[in-house]
Amino acid sequence: MLKAFVGFVAGVLATVVGMYFAMPHLMFNEMQSPFGFEETIARIQHNIVGNPELKAKGWALSGLRDPARAVAAEGGNVLPVKMVEVCSTRYSKPILKDDTVRYLSILMPCKVSVYKKNDGKVYIATMNAGLMGKFFGPTVGEIMSQVAEDQKLFVVMDPSKPAPPMILPTAAPAAGGGGAGAAGGC
Repeated sequence: MLKAFVGFVAGVLATVVGMYFAMPHLMFNEMQSPFGFEETIARIQHNIVGNPELKAKGWALSGLRDPARAVAAEGGNVLPVKMVEVCSTRYSKPILKDDTVRYLSILMPCKVSVYKKNDGKVYIATMNAGLMGKFFGPTVGEIMSQVAEDQKLFVVMDPSKPAPPMILPTAAPAAGGGGAGAAGGC
């Protein structure tokens, strides 16, 4: 009996420790970019605004954030980080209309993070929308699985295409929205 109990506790502890170390790698996707920092951002932006499939699904740029700028303003020195913000009302509308899952608005707009690491390379990170959606029931799960498929198109890095210009943020309209391509809202 004691052996079974010790074995059970050891199994539970091993599972918890394993999940602790694996969870960050499951909840987020990270890939190395073959391009420089600004070119990576520009390619992601142009993937979103220039892909007819994404356009048909309502995807639009809603902002470009620079969290490193705030740190630098306080005297800190961090490597470059920018977040391309993108949203589709096709996906956000059912969530925002439903009181039981409206708190998921915290996930809107979708963000694609582009950053440099100390190794000098540029990386791209996205939330694992497909896995995240499974925690919130069938409706949100279906929406987030579609978002996950679309995210793959955001980060296509085709070296055969010329480098596009970066789309810089524009002033936010008075009625809300914000940043580059504010028509995407969310």
